[in-house]
Amino acid sequence: MDLFEYMGMQRKKEESPLAVRMRPRTLEEVAGQKHIIGKDRLLYRAIKADKISSLIFYGPPGTGKTTLAKVIANTTSADFVQMNATTSGKKDMEQAVSQAKDSYGMFGKKTILFIDEIHRFNKAQQDYLLPFVEDGTVILIGATTENPYFEVNSALLSRSKIFHLEPLSEEDICTIIRTAVTDPERGMGSYGAKITEEALHFLAQMAGGDARTALNAVELGILTTTPGEDGKILIDLSVAQECIQRKAVNYDRDGDNHYDVISAFIKSMRGTDPDAAVFYLAKMLDAGEDPAFIARRIMICAAEDVGNADPQALCVAVAASQAVERIGMPEARILLSQAASYVASAPKSNACIMAVDKAMSMVRNTPTGQVPPYLRDAHYGGAKKLGHGIGYKYAHDYPENYVKQQYLPDEIKEERFYEPTENGYEKTIKVHLEHLRGREE
Repeated sequence: MDLFEYMGMQRKKEESPLAVRMRPRTLEEVAGQKHIIGKDRLLYRAIKADKISSLIFYGPPGTGKTTLAKVIANTTSADFVQMNATTSGKKDMEQAVSQAKDSYGMFGKKTILFIDEIHRFNKAQQDYLLPFVEDGTVILIGATTENPYFEVNSALLSRSKIFHLEPLSEEDICTIIRTAVTDPERGMGSYGAKITEEALHFLAQMAGGDARTALNAVELGILTTTPGEDGKILIDLSVAQECIQRKAVNYDRDGDNHYDVISAFIKSMRGTDPDAAVFYLAKMLDAGEDPAFIARRIMICAAEDVGNADPQALCVAVAASQAVERIGMPEARILLSQAASYVASAPKSNACIMAVDKAMSMVRNTPTGQVPPYLRDAHYGGAKKLGHGIGYKYAHDYPENYVKQQYLPDEIKEERFYEPTENGYEKTIKVHLEHLRGREE
């Protein structure tokens, strides 16, 4: 390396984005992902012992896939070769494999081959790596934002351990931001900047679990904000909003406003206002509310406030909830919008919840007697001697599959719990029940 190359590398290092400079160098510096790199976890022990086997890191952007690969590079005694599948091809892999063979043959050193965006390699490129991964010529570390079970060859998967990285928590990102603002060596500490708690938590929340997004916003804010009269750069909420191009939403997931918004969301669906329901849905999603939580509330509303006026509402809500779990954000917003607008637009009835609450109140507070003998289980020896099942009328033996028969205990035989309304499909249920009961007279 000549002087100009050295100076160029130093300049590039100094001018690297904050997110690159702040990349952890050791396992202890890594924020989050304790489910895979906690001190009692397999990956932590393997890295510390320098006993890495082929790995696939899978997770959203900014969660530490490349970071973990770099930590391994700093920890291992093996050679470390990095390439990106978007810019590398088979020729690059052939060169890496050739170097790995030479390194092991001459010095007995293993080679770790880190391939970022490995899902972008086609099948033939992935197949090329197979024999060299299998015979240990290279130890493969792949990183991907896509589900490896769909995007990586099954043969490679069978030879690799898969680790799923989760989005970083708000607390993790707050820690990363604080360090970046104050670190004078790799961070922005030399600028003497300060960040308010309000701005800190706003950036951490808006980053959506992506540390890179948060650090890019912090760097932009510090580099473009004019120092105040005290010579200090202050990153407050207004600066943070401008840097991340998002407005602060008046929504605190742990405070009163959280309950106010979810309450307004439910009442809008109950009140048959799909526009308001979708608005409050958007407000919650924009503030980072858990989509699974929202889906649960829609399911409850479908049963409590729509009920049998439109039984399909619960089917739509449950299907949306299951799909949200499988798909995730940002596409999950579409599923939630469909479910919320359907439930909000459906005819309403609270007859189901009124029925069960009345029944539960009676069970708890009133002597309700015993199950009539003819309704009791008769599928065991000796049941008939006890009178169980004797006199039971099998409904399917009668016209319209109905026969007059007392099902409630004697003490409450005249009670009515479920009272269908005149709304939607429940009107059909009401007419049907009245028709059958009219035959009793």
